[in-house]
Amino acid sequence: MSTPESLYRNAIDLNRYSNSVARRVINAYNDIIIDAVNQLRMIDDLAAPDKAARLRGILAQLKESLAGWAGDATELTATELQGLAELQSEFVTEELRKALPVGSRDAVRTVEISPQFAQSVVTTDPTQLNVVALSDDLFAAVEGAEALARQAGTGVFNLTAAKGATITLPNGEVVTKAFRGIAVDQAERFSQVVRQGLLTGETTPSIAKRLIGNLQFGEEAKTVRQLVAAGGQATAVADNQIITLVRTSINQVANTASQQVYEANQDITKKYRYVATLDTRTSSICRALDGREFEYGKGPMPPQHFNCRSTTVPVIDPDILPPSTTATRASKDGQVPINQSYGEWLAKQPRSVQADALGPGKVAYFNKLADKYGPRNAIAKLVRDDGAEVTLEQLRKRYGPA
Repeated sequence: MSTPESLYRNAIDLNRYSNSVARRVINAYNDIIIDAVNQLRMIDDLAAPDKAARLRGILAQLKESLAGWAGDATELTATELQGLAELQSEFVTEELRKALPVGSRDAVRTVEISPQFAQSVVTTDPTQLNVVALSDDLFAAVEGAEALARQAGTGVFNLTAAKGATITLPNGEVVTKAFRGIAVDQAERFSQVVRQGLLTGETTPSIAKRLIGNLQFGEEAKTVRQLVAAGGQATAVADNQIITLVRTSINQVANTASQQVYEANQDITKKYRYVATLDTRTSSICRALDGREFEYGKGPMPPQHFNCRSTTVPVIDPDILPPSTTATRASKDGQVPINQSYGEWLAKQPRSVQADALGPGKVAYFNKLADKYGPRNAIAKLVRDDGAEVTLEQLRKRYGPA
């Protein structure tokens, strides 16, 4: 298996990094909601006309504050993604160099990252490129980056602002629109909870508890999952959405930067391997793709869906990097051989773990198919060509009773 082990570990580091970025965005959002709730607590002693006027003011200020938060979250995400693209490109380049004999390491080609790449990723809607002109600064950045690339003779391997504009979330949206959507939806959710509570005679402390749960202003000690669990109706949904947005965007940019380096060095690596996470939360499509190899530009790329944690690694020419018999990759229960696919890993798990991953009804079919076709092929047969899971009824029709 001619791939440096460090490239497999990189996916774990990216997941931790995405959690740290998400927590910063979540903390800023939660503080705005908590501030509005604290103001809400102070209106109980007001007379009815003053109370209504103050409530309108609180809701208007909340809407404005969340709109500002959406802009700040976009800029923070763009800054982090730009730094990530540069670091990921440098990391992968260095790993390829390490795989070569000492005298040949200068042959590894680098990838230039446009200063406007990440800004374009988070703000430019590719569906609008034909009808809305790029800003002067962005257009100049695109043209300048592509001109330098042409001079270097490696144009297709640079990450330009124009390439960034083609990257969207799995639903086709861009990050800035997604953050604005969260801001609008949560301002409306907050308003509905408060108005319904007051109309039904609910006390202000009770409404506050429903909105923010046990969260406190400036609370940063908790992990992202703990922040979600501690929150209420005005924070938990939005916090989960933020985690999803940040994790998916980081996955996209990290994989794009890595692939650009791999493609720029096809004299070293001509194929890449799809790598999923070996645990029960991995999606059906990523389970089926794990371990499969594709030529550059001809295969599927992560993220295949929101919250995708999969990555890709280069398959290096074995004449350059001989296969290792000791390298490992991470799984939910420790290190396993680096060439172990998701199906092979799952086949070694107890039935309870298999049921968590596949659902109880499909465990018998997986094991039946694994006995006949091998675990790697068995896991692929549980997924349709479009990536959707094969139903139990379809399995019965295809393979008979389990």
